[in-house]
Amino acid sequence: MNTTNVCIIDDHKIVRHGLIELLEKLGNIKVIHEFESGVDFLNALPLDKKADIYILDYSMPDLNGIEVLKRLEEKEEEYRVLLLTQHFDEHIINEAYNFGARGFLNKNCTAHDLKYAINNIVTIGYNNVSEILKRVRNYEETNSSRQKKTIELSAREHEFLTLVCDEKEFTYEQMAEKMGLSVKSLEGYRAAIFERYGIKSKVGLVLFSFKNKITEPFL
Repeated sequence: MNTTNVCIIDDHKIVRHGLIELLEKLGNIKVIHEFESGVDFLNALPLDKKADIYILDYSMPDLNGIEVLKRLEEKEEEYRVLLLTQHFDEHIINEAYNFGARGFLNKNCTAHDLKYAINNIVTIGYNNVSEILKRVRNYEETNSSRQKKTIELSAREHEFLTLVCDEKEFTYEQMAEKMGLSVKSLEGYRAAIFERYGIKSKVGLVLFSFKNKITEPFL
């Protein structure tokens, strides 16, 4: 099996060291970077060796996990984040997924839960997909009083969204090649959908397609 390279961002040294020791006992997982704050992490990007997954603490004194996610998208096009939190608040979870998190775990989780989440995120893109979608859907149904928007996508926008939702997790460069476009042109389609429907991340695009049954595999 291939080794999964991990980066940990947590302000508590004892937590970081505990995670490193635990992860490296699980097999096929190696911690290659650690940071004690979101600011240090963001300032270090791009890393000399990119991690397969970032394990990010939600509660940090300078930037919390959501704020790090917001800035991370400006630094990197493709990233996988597992958010660790003790705050199972619907608003926090909804924000985390809107800004690109691939999964979340309570800090009291077991070693098995942690390994399972990491493997899911690396192999299929997300952890606990049904739970993610249920929470986001419930949050929006409970808290949204705005009228539902009519979904109108051009043929090219629909093609782009279909590639975003493909289980192969194409990069934007690969999508542009498949569509016969420049990356800049593809980014124009992405920006248009983001602005029109208030989406903020690639994960948000997948959730958008799921909730509105727009592309495979959600039809």
